[in-house]
Order: sequence, then structure tokens, then C-alpha cells
Amino acid sequence: MAMLETRDLHAWYGASHTLHGVSISVGQGEVVALVGRNGAGKTTTIRSIMGLMSKTAGSVTFDGTELMPLRSHHRFALGLAYVPEERRIVPGLTVRENLQLGLVASDGRINERVAIDEIAESFPRLKERLNQEAVTMSGGEQQMLAIARATIAKPKMILLDEPSEGIMPVLVEEMGVLFRRLRDQGVTLLLVEQNVEWALRLADRAVIIDQGEVVYESSAATLLADKAIQDRYCAV
Repeated sequence: MAMLETRDLHAWYGASHTLHGVSISVGQGEVVALVGRNGAGKTTTIRSIMGLMSKTAGSVTFDGTELMPLRSHHRFALGLAYVPEERRIVPGLTVRENLQLGLVASDGRINERVAIDEIAESFPRLKERLNQEAVTMSGGEQQMLAIARATIAKPKMILLDEPSEGIMPVLVEEMGVLFRRLRDQGVTLLLVEQNVEWALRLADRAVIIDQGEVVYESSAATLLADKAIQDRYCAV
């Protein structure tokens, strides 16, 4: 069963046509790595799925609902969360207050105190920093906070844009453990990542985008073993 499906998805930045009919499917509980060179269209794809592009065409369905007519916050309310590359940690707010922002658009049935306690247990580095101003943490810890904020409302699916970028290796490995745990809990993940080998070791399937088009799909293990395809489409 597909949790997310795009069909003939197009997107534009102004007059620049950047996505050319992208069709991908992500099964319920699956981890899919969306990889390719810089500028290939990976970020544009997930921004289009989240409703953050000013001009798009085609179809995006999520858990059986057509998303194209819906604004971004309505997509979030359906259970689709997004962790952008730039993290968007709010200056002047503590870790706890940033986590509270992740509940603002939830349906109101989630107990805030319980939710923060639960998420703190999953993110030990944040648990000891709940009252610290968030922007004073390291880049890796801020990335963990961005993921925790997206996770706190218990989404069905998370779109992640370059989560390992600029993060020290020990935190990247912690992140991998977290993503596996989320998958085991039934959360579906679409992972845009430049660290191809790390992403493929996490993922069930892989999709390569090149010049705004899907050019390759396989199991993650198949692509991990195919260095020629990686060199052709993913080498920096």
C-alpha cells in the first residue's frame, strides 16, 4: 500500500521548469532514499510534496488524499512532516519551546507535557538541554532538535532534506539509529541525502533524480552494490 505517491509531478522556480514529470511511490512503513547530484531536483521534489513551491502541476496523494489543492499546514495536519535542510530553529526560544512549536498545528489531542517527556527519552542529547536556548547548541544537536520537533506530533511520514549535512560522524550514526527506530515504529521516511552510502544502508529502496527526472529505481542494496550507477548519477 502506497503511503505517498507522486504522478507526473512538475515544478517551476519562476520561469525555470525544474521538475519534469516526477513519479515516485513510497510504501507504508518504508524508507526510501532520494539521491542524485546537487541541483538534480531532490529538494524541489520534497518541497513540492509539502506544498512549498509556488507553481506545481501533477498529482500528489498521501494516505489516499490528494494533496495538490491543500496548503502546507493542512498537509502537516494529515500526518506529513518535513525537516528542511536549514533546520529553522527559532532564535530566542529554548529547546522545550522549539519542541512545543511542533505541536501547534496538531489536532489538539496530544498532551504537551507527555509528548515532550516521550520525545526527550528518544533524544537523550536534548533531554539534558530542554531549558537551554536552542541556537546555542551544536549544529548536530540542532539537527536532532529539528527532527524531534517534526516527530513530536507523531506523523505518519517524514520528509527529510539532507539531515547528515555538516554533522559530525558520531551524531550521524545516532541519527541512523533513530531513523531505524522510527521505521520499526511504522513511520514512513523519504530521505533526501548527499551521503549516498549512509542513506542506502538505511533505506529499503532508492530513487535517483537527474535534471528533474527519475532516471533509476531499485532496492537500496542493489544501488549500494552498483558503483557505476552511483558514479554516473550521484558523484559530486
